[in-house]
Amino acid sequence: MSKRERDYGKPYEPIETASRDEIAALQLERMKKTLRHAYENVPFYREKFDAAGVHPDDLKDLSDLSKFPFTEKDDLRQNYPFGMFAVPREQVVRVHASSGTTGRPTVVGYTRNDIETWANLMARSIWAAGGRPGDIAHNAYGYGLFTGGLGFHYGAEKLGCTVVPVSGGMTERQVQLILDFKPDLIMVTPSYLLAIADEFDRRGIDPRETSLRIGMHGAEPWTEEMRAEIEERFGIDAIDFYGLSEVIGPGVSVECIETKDGLHIWEDHFYPEIIDPDTGEVLPDGELGELVFTTLTKEAFPVIRYRTRDLTRLLPGTARTMRRMEKVRGRTDDMMIIRGVNVFPSQIEELILKDERLSPHYVLELSREGPLDRLDVHVEIKPQLESELETLAEDCAKRLQHNIKNYIGVSTIVHIRRVGEIERSMGKAKRVIDKRKL
Repeated sequence: MSKRERDYGKPYEPIETASRDEIAALQLERMKKTLRHAYENVPFYREKFDAAGVHPDDLKDLSDLSKFPFTEKDDLRQNYPFGMFAVPREQVVRVHASSGTTGRPTVVGYTRNDIETWANLMARSIWAAGGRPGDIAHNAYGYGLFTGGLGFHYGAEKLGCTVVPVSGGMTERQVQLILDFKPDLIMVTPSYLLAIADEFDRRGIDPRETSLRIGMHGAEPWTEEMRAEIEERFGIDAIDFYGLSEVIGPGVSVECIETKDGLHIWEDHFYPEIIDPDTGEVLPDGELGELVFTTLTKEAFPVIRYRTRDLTRLLPGTARTMRRMEKVRGRTDDMMIIRGVNVFPSQIEELILKDERLSPHYVLELSREGPLDRLDVHVEIKPQLESELETLAEDCAKRLQHNIKNYIGVSTIVHIRRVGEIERSMGKAKRVIDKRKL
């Protein structure tokens, strides 16, 4: 066992293994300051709290947070661009933003202290995932307004890694740099890493023979079956990262390499809740629902009870004393309702990857057939079986159709595609095309 493997489990900072009482006391202290900071400096929060009949002084216990109103993504859009900032714009040293593909983008800001906090949290996260000072880190997340690229970049530098800021795209160059620079870590969306694996295969190079030791993956929901696919093809540990720009970016929670049993939330900076997505009622730990976050230390852009739309559950800590969140199962706004049945892309992905003949490259196409919904599943055959496509396609399609109907309860039409026919994403994979909205 190498020296680096032996120190897996050692915390980056002492707070990671503090007692639950110590964590709760720190959370309460910081939550009081955050509520007051937001109320005094953000007109939106002052109006929202006043309308709900609550005041920051009403928070006596952590459970009192449930009295305060939620913040939703549309609230951020309505206050575009800088209306949610809690400090003068001149104190904001950086802004990030969403793509704005469904309307106005959501804009978030960071003070110099916020950037330092974020970098430290990402260093803590990369350490928990198995990264160590001196590692070479190949960063294939997109740079720019998206928080992924710069979040991982600053965190890896803070930890003391050598960062290769490749960004997304140029897949052939990604492969060449991995071969030439021999990185230990790769930071990339899980779907794009599989596209990189395909390029290795195209060149006749076994991805398992590279220098890569750990993959750090986030920005999109991914299943345990996809983890198994990545780990098998590259011979690495594939670690789940979670974050969102409205809360800070990546670095909100991460799996620990020694357990890989859920993502530990950095509760000294983010207070999590699970709510019933329909009623808003707070659910006890262990129950499945929508994840809600309140930031505890952010200066420029505090958020109070922000509804993430991600579905998960809260679990006790294991490798760290801070609570874990289960791997995200899907998003309430990604859920497809097909003939009255609620369906998440991750459910179909699990069934696709149970068939060893099928690849993780797929897309779901929704349309109407008369008054009824129609779901077409397009999925690629494994590269090594492409020459047998005509022989295998019918059986693969029938088996997947049967499994989707049997386990999920909806009828589908499955199309088995050749390698490369499903468009590759350089960032977050687009899994659903809903033609019903056109």
